[in-house]
Amino acid sequence: MRILSLPGVFSPRSDSLALADHVIREPLPRGARVLDLCTGSGVVALAAATRGDCDVWAVDISLRSVLTAKLNARLNGVRVNAVRGDLLSAVKGLDFDLIVSNPPYLPHPSEEPPRRGPARAWDAGPTGRLFLDRICAQAPAHLRPGGALMLIHSSVCGERQTLDALADRGLHTSVVYRERGSLGPLLQARGQWLMRRGLIGADGLEEMLIIRGEKPPVPSSVRSSVTAAVSED
Repeated sequence: MRILSLPGVFSPRSDSLALADHVIREPLPRGARVLDLCTGSGVVALAAATRGDCDVWAVDISLRSVLTAKLNARLNGVRVNAVRGDLLSAVKGLDFDLIVSNPPYLPHPSEEPPRRGPARAWDAGPTGRLFLDRICAQAPAHLRPGGALMLIHSSVCGERQTLDALADRGLHTSVVYRERGSLGPLLQARGQWLMRRGLIGADGLEEMLIIRGEKPPVPSSVRSSVTAAVSED
């Protein structure tokens, strides 16, 4: 894929590329509808679109990101419905076979997310969960039966919290990707603050995670009952 980023749009890093790889390999029905939240450059949405049999949507609150996603879709000869909006509110009334997101997830002392500038792509409040918590709360209701949600984030913002939040909403959860390494430059600069808050250990390491939550399919007995009722009508 050819990926360009307009000025001010976060260029894809290893976490986005790992998520894009999982999207390409995710089993999906033909004609599946896929949503990429916090799309940034659109690289994950494009990965879904290159499958050739998906109806792909991409959402970002940044107008430049939306324009970048549209540009990259055109450069790669694929179709992506890129829209500007605040997470799931941008796709009211739609449901999806797959929802993916690499949202801002870096802990930062400020309670409020940045309203402008490059930090808007990564800062997410003191726990790093300003966006993760909202996505965990909202996304399951937008999944079709049998559909899945995949979220990427760092171990510093709470693996167990994400697993529990999705399980509480009826999803079957698992960690499908885990890579341990040194803190990136942004977190290194906040190392002492993170350590004081108990978000990292003395080794200064973190894990990059992709957490997957799957909505249970409709039981065959229920499908049979619905089919029979429709036939009788």
